[in-house]
Amino acid sequence: MNDSGSVGDPEPVSFGYRDVPDDGRAARRWWDANADEYLDEHRDFLGDAGFRWGPEGLTEAEAGLLGDVAGRDVLEVGAGAAHCSRWLAGQGARAVATDYSAGMLAGAATLDAATGVVVPRLQADARALPFADGSFDVVFTSFGALPFVPDAVRVHREAARVLRPGGRWVFSVTHPLRWAFPDDPTSRGLTANRSYFDRRPYVETDAADRVLYAEYHRTVGDHVRDVVAAGLVLTDLVEPEWPEWNTQVWGGWGPERGRYLPGTAVFVTTRP
Repeated sequence: MNDSGSVGDPEPVSFGYRDVPDDGRAARRWWDANADEYLDEHRDFLGDAGFRWGPEGLTEAEAGLLGDVAGRDVLEVGAGAAHCSRWLAGQGARAVATDYSAGMLAGAATLDAATGVVVPRLQADARALPFADGSFDVVFTSFGALPFVPDAVRVHREAARVLRPGGRWVFSVTHPLRWAFPDDPTSRGLTANRSYFDRRPYVETDAADRVLYAEYHRTVGDHVRDVVAAGLVLTDLVEPEWPEWNTQVWGGWGPERGRYLPGTAVFVTTRP
């Protein structure tokens, strides 16, 4: 779940939508530089060991999208500080957390002491997971990995590879409809200003035109085709409504716009 705009060094001098040569490493640099600020800003909402599927606040305890995890082997990719994995460990899961960013994983170490719950974790690219075929019953990510790589189908294929037959791959992303609207949580963000079908990434570059941050858009159809190409079966698509209790503003998400436009999409898939 990204807040638009980078805060790390060097400062971006160019913002916009254009094709760039990026293999996903820009995301690792950005999250390494911004991990501490991100975790500090959203600490109260995320909790020390909570599991939310998106800024609307939908929890796994409410949604049950992963099924009964007690005694199951569960892998989180793009785990950040492993909030979700900690919650799952409390439900009896054998959880493992991975993230591409060393900065985010360092933040997880801080939460170890705060919660007393330590889950195994390692630095890994979600497109090349260091696990054997059929190692897990459930693989999931909450806003991790997929928005930050140009080749998301590789993430789906890796999830399918490490799943056991009948296992679930569940992922949440910014709702694709949001791409057509300004990243503004107020009523100004209710008027579309770009094509939903424009798949050029949002990019921030420095004075030398080096990519500092890139976020990639896929339509709903793109996501469906990607999971099907990975040999998975789509079983559910959840679009959380903005709840009355949630008054927070998080980047482009907030109650004013959330009453009208979906902000998160959660795809539930299974490996046959």
